[in-house]
Amino acid sequence: MASTTAEASVTDITSQRRWLAATVMIIGALMDMIDVTIVNVALPTIRRSLGASATQLEWVVSGYMLAFAAVLIVAGSMGDRFGRKRLFLFGAGLFGLASLCAGLSANAAELITARVIQGGAAACMAPQVLATFRVIFTSIKQRGQAFAVYGAMLGVASAIGLLLGGVLTDANLFGWSWRAVFFVNVPVAVITLVAGLRVVPETRDAAARRPNYAGAALLAASMVAIVYPLLEGRQLGWPAWLWLLVVGGVLGVTGLGVAEARRPSQRTAQLLNARLLRVPAFAAGLGVQVAFAAAMQGFFLTFALWLQIGEHFSPLKAGVTAVAFSIGSFLAAPVAVPLAQKYGRLILVLGAGAMAGGIVAVDAAVPHIGIGGSPWPAVPGLVTAGAGLALLVIPLVNVVLAAAPAAAAGSASGVFSTAQQLGGAVGVALLGTVFFDQVDVGHTFAQAIQHVAPYAVGGFALCGVLSLLLPKTAVSEEALVAADRSADQPDPVRTGV
Repeated sequence: MASTTAEASVTDITSQRRWLAATVMIIGALMDMIDVTIVNVALPTIRRSLGASATQLEWVVSGYMLAFAAVLIVAGSMGDRFGRKRLFLFGAGLFGLASLCAGLSANAAELITARVIQGGAAACMAPQVLATFRVIFTSIKQRGQAFAVYGAMLGVASAIGLLLGGVLTDANLFGWSWRAVFFVNVPVAVITLVAGLRVVPETRDAAARRPNYAGAALLAASMVAIVYPLLEGRQLGWPAWLWLLVVGGVLGVTGLGVAEARRPSQRTAQLLNARLLRVPAFAAGLGVQVAFAAAMQGFFLTFALWLQIGEHFSPLKAGVTAVAFSIGSFLAAPVAVPLAQKYGRLILVLGAGAMAGGIVAVDAAVPHIGIGGSPWPAVPGLVTAGAGLALLVIPLVNVVLAAAPAAAAGSASGVFSTAQQLGGAVGVALLGTVFFDQVDVGHTFAQAIQHVAPYAVGGFALCGVLSLLLPKTAVSEEALVAADRSADQPDPVRTGV
């Protein structure tokens, strides 16, 4: 996907239209990024309104991630072949429709279905944004500016989602309560569609191979087979067939990778490049990504539930509390790459340590907050963990993708992003199970979050250990340029609380 050909000559596009197109696509991407965090704040209210079970709440979050992961890995090749504008607008329209259905849901099953569709729609949009930027911005300087604006906007999306989720749920506009967090996407989707039709140019790759739909279906089924038992096991009593399902899912992913490696098709795009795992830096980085996403998503799901259900925080108060994490990330983000260029993998180890230390501090603060109390005891830990996220994840993307062969850049970024989403879904399932198991045996929500914290700390500590397997040397400018060649480089900020 590195070789890209525009449908119409980009030299005919005015500078003003290039930036209008970029603005429209960033707005569309923001719907997805804000939705990552806006829903967590609304979950306790959804639980009361729909009578959702603990497992169904986990599905509301992990269903979105699974669908995103399953569709993302094939959506990039679909955009290359059929037109990136077409895929982007399809995703935006479907996302708006799914958001409307989510807001109208009468029960948890309907909401989960709408969330799965939302995740798939978001995955249709995501890879088209940066791929289009690479075509329409022919100047390296302008392209860098566009990427910087994109990164900055998505960098604050998690904080916007947390605040917006709290405000909309608390305000109870028109009696919509939590439903407003989904309805807000509808007008944004309509604006994106109308404006996108007018200003976004169509681009495609003339040499793009046919998407591997059969492989994508197998990959999606395998990921569901891995996550389903982890989500449903507590409720079903962990029968043996659930563990067989997990084994089947792992074998499905492995089999797909091996089959593509042994018999690479010249007609269909590759989904999983197993040869990438032979690159030590890529394999280690993939492990860091999975461990990070699992610990991150799992802990902050339970964190939101503890604040609102256990400590009786309002959605707004809970959202504002969690913004402290985003502030830490925002403050550390500008120095993450420069420090990594100077000190190499030690900065990633430092970031993992800061995340682990931050969660330890939050865990220690739990007894000092109390019912309806002040969130300030948890703020230092949240800020520290947020800063750790920036130091770990932002350089990680560049380090890992730079380690992949240039010819496999697109495949590497697809695998990397899919691993992130799958890791997040697994983390929600595992840490959610630990949390609700504690509640089921009579522990308070405060005690439950304290049982979850060591698992999150262990996940971040594992990130630090695996980071030591990355290259010792500092990240060079050449490495960053090599990483930047990927047409659908994953977004390091898709990790909001």
